Amino acid sequence: MLVSVVLLGAVPIFFGLRTLSRDPVFDNLDQLDVPGWAAAKTVDDVSGSRWCLLDCRLRERTVTSEKAPAETAQAYEKALRQDGWQPWKVSRCPEQETKGSYTCWRRDELTLDLWVREPTCVPPPVDGEPAVPSADPSAAATECTGSLVSVKVRNAIDDERTRPQPSTDPSLTGEDPYPTVSGDPLGELTPSPS
Repeated sequence: MLVSVVLLGAVPIFFGLRTLSRDPVFDNLDQLDVPGWAAAKTVDDVSGSRWCLLDCRLRERTVTSEKAPAETAQAYEKALRQDGWQPWKVSRCPEQETKGSYTCWRRDELTLDLWVREPTCVPPPVDGEPAVPSADPSAAATECTGSLVSVKVRNAIDDERTRPQPSTDPSLTGEDPYPTVSGDPLGELTPSPS
């Protein structure tokens, strides 16, 4: 009887802890069919609450690719389409002007931002001195190759781009930020005695 109680309690606890320790979105991103060169080094970061208490979960993945940004972006976009993600054409994608390829995607209750760009190349520090980028672009090009990939996945309910955006129709807001009031009951201002 003691063995059955331990098994009935230990097995659910084991699987429950395993489920809570790993985010299923990262598991899904791990299963994307991208070539090995497109995911040479991966760093994951998570913020927010899994149950959307105060802030919903934001998952961020930064990946180093060994090939150029154009080829890397093409590999990731193909893999996302194969995994069921749909390109999402939204006015604020990206929110501000960026270099490289920036695309937005949707699937089920999630939104995904994919940004593929040139890596930022800074040589390692020498003798405790701070690292300074090389002024010679040809030297930087020989040392710095590949691309940098950023993936941000949010719950669609927490993504402000899924909400109705305020209208900026001039007929509703007016052209003049300081409109003059007509029909003022006090009339014209009287000059003050000097």
